[in-house]
Amino acid sequence: MIRRANPGALRRLISIGVGAMLAVAAPHAFATDAFTLTSPGTADGGTLDSSHAASANHCGGGNVSPALQWRNAPAGTKSYAVTLFDTDGAKGLGIVHWVLYGIAPSVTSMGAGAAPPGSVGGTNRFGDPGYFGPCPTVGDVPHHYLVQIYALDLPPDALPAGLSRDALLDAIKDHVVSATSTVLRYGR
Repeated sequence: MIRRANPGALRRLISIGVGAMLAVAAPHAFATDAFTLTSPGTADGGTLDSSHAASANHCGGGNVSPALQWRNAPAGTKSYAVTLFDTDGAKGLGIVHWVLYGIAPSVTSMGAGAAPPGSVGGTNRFGDPGYFGPCPTVGDVPHHYLVQIYALDLPPDALPAGLSRDALLDAIKDHVVSATSTVLRYGR
């Protein structure tokens, strides 16, 4: 005896199957379009070369900022801001190593030691403009350096020069379209 399938039940079964396939495939489709930040040549969680360490205070480095590259900027991005923050420094209170903003929306990378033309330098841990490389205490466990990039709805010339990290975060809090990060490590 051949039973005839209930058309409603068959449609529900097909609908459930298609829904399950989409649920499995969807995260992969979105992940490829996500706003991402990398440091070419250094994996997320990877160790920085000593050339990026501070050159002052017997730190032994060249004080060269790391190369950065980002992809899939969200719609509405008018500029970018970058910060590099040592989450382990100052006994866990953190140390600001780099604040850079006013980066044009057409820029998608920075070479090592090179700030994009027209970008604006904020202040590092010493209140000076520009990058100040890592210099953890000798013998400490390698520190974690959180590099964050913020896609902003602000034009590149919207913020004044010399902002601290806290002042930058306060100024952009209602203007972040999206943000992403990578972690770099360094120890001596």
